[in-house]
Amino acid sequence: MSFVARLVTGMVAVLLATVLVLGWSADALLRQRLEGDIRSALERDARLVEQALPADTAAYQATVHRLSGVTGLRITLIDSAGRVRAESELAGDSLNRIENHFNRPEVQQALQNGVGADRRLSRTVGRPLMYVALRSPIGFVRVATGLEQVDAIVSRAQRAVLVASLVALLLGLLVALPVARSFAQPLTELSASARAIAAGEPPRFPHAGVPDIDALVAALREMHEELDRRFAELRREQAESATLVEAMIEGVLATDARGRIVTANAAARRLLGYSGEQAMPDLRQLFHPKPARAAVDAVLSGESVVDQELELDGSTVLANARPLPSGGAVLVLHDVTDLRRLETMRRDFVANVSHELKTPLTSIAGYAETLVGETPDAPTTRRFLEVILVNARRMQRLVDDLLDLSRIESGGWLPAPESVDVADTAAEVLEAFADRAHAVGVTLQVEVPPDAPALIADPQAVRQILTNLVDNALRYTPRGGRVSVAARHEQHDTIIEIRDTGSGIPAEHLPRLFERFYRVDPSRSRAEGGTGLGLAIVKHLVEAHGGICTAESNLGQRTNIRIRIPDPSPEDPPV
Repeated sequence: MSFVARLVTGMVAVLLATVLVLGWSADALLRQRLEGDIRSALERDARLVEQALPADTAAYQATVHRLSGVTGLRITLIDSAGRVRAESELAGDSLNRIENHFNRPEVQQALQNGVGADRRLSRTVGRPLMYVALRSPIGFVRVATGLEQVDAIVSRAQRAVLVASLVALLLGLLVALPVARSFAQPLTELSASARAIAAGEPPRFPHAGVPDIDALVAALREMHEELDRRFAELRREQAESATLVEAMIEGVLATDARGRIVTANAAARRLLGYSGEQAMPDLRQLFHPKPARAAVDAVLSGESVVDQELELDGSTVLANARPLPSGGAVLVLHDVTDLRRLETMRRDFVANVSHELKTPLTSIAGYAETLVGETPDAPTTRRFLEVILVNARRMQRLVDDLLDLSRIESGGWLPAPESVDVADTAAEVLEAFADRAHAVGVTLQVEVPPDAPALIADPQAVRQILTNLVDNALRYTPRGGRVSVAARHEQHDTIIEIRDTGSGIPAEHLPRLFERFYRVDPSRSRAEGGTGLGLAIVKHLVEAHGGICTAESNLGQRTNIRIRIPDPSPEDPPV
């Protein structure tokens, strides 16, 4: 339906609704007013009838007949018990057949208020009547009259309202048509302007002369200018983003929802071996190594890929990928070949230096033990030699830890999984620390349920993990404290927890707790003989089993180190 038709139809509908409401209201008010006048007149007539009644009750029937003939009203006399004593519409011998009128609405109202009225269909005369009852010494005087005159007056009024309504509708229609056209023409032109803006063409804005429509035209003009400005800014930002992506040293690939490459910067083409003009295949066909294809499938199915290391044609690439909200994905490739080579050189250097230092350090420790055992000199010499021995052993532990860490990081050590009883292994580890714990007044406990399933892991690695963690917990637990080893099986993982009631760790140190040589309190750690490598070794041993390490702590209350090692997959060979 066009705007003109809608506007005209709306105006006619409003006029029609207004006419109907006014007609109904006039009809109701007129009828109410007329019936109110009739009720007042009947009340006066009832009082006149009461005054005209003779003293002789036997003459009541004749009197009401005479008065009814004069006034044209129906008159009924009712005693206080509700029996009809006289009725103008019936003969005297028919009064005994009339039912009791005590429960009539007008009689009940008169009984309460002195005067009562009701409008209803009379079963006696067979037409609607207005009744008014007046309480009197004889009981009740009731007069009634028909409402045909009211209906006639209301009908004439309704006909007049109907004629006036039709005239109003006709005039409204004549006025609505030109008004609707005056509104529709500028709106039609405004719609054409909006379509031109959507099509990218220069619009023509109309002048309507109507304030509201002119305000809409002004708003549309401002919107068009703002859109032009924003599109220009967007094109500028898009050009800057394209330049920035092209200048990145990381390779950037963007695909649509079907995996087709829509953006590939120069670094990505160089890394993957494609020239600037050479067409690139879909992302799923771009990589051949299985891990790379798995990463592509994951990101195209809506999953994120974070820091996944891939081997591509002799290069080591760190891949990060994110799915796009509208479909497709963005893949960022960072060539870390040189970085990995430097890391390998650093690990080799630490391993070589540790091997070179191990022999002289072992000799120093041996001679120091001999000197301390024989004690040939004075106490001062003995004290110095003990210091030499302590430092030699500490350096030896450092070398051992460096060797262990280097071996694990370089892949020279691989776990040999076996069935490990966590409770027995924990008891063995705690037994080794029993004397030390007793000396500092710390309680050691094993909290492993007897029905706990066995852990499938390298036994030596599990023993070293527990040893390092218990040693670390015991070092920071004060006298009267407690160190416990707990274990449980949760879903498909075995969880081992080493809990202590020690000094705790500040929250800002927890993320770096498992880094090598990282100490929360360096001076205290060195004074107590720590190398700073124990937790790093634990982390690498756990990760070699596919697990993770986490730490929780309340400063000044407790620390909880949690080890989560997954169960072997069904494809793994049985141990």
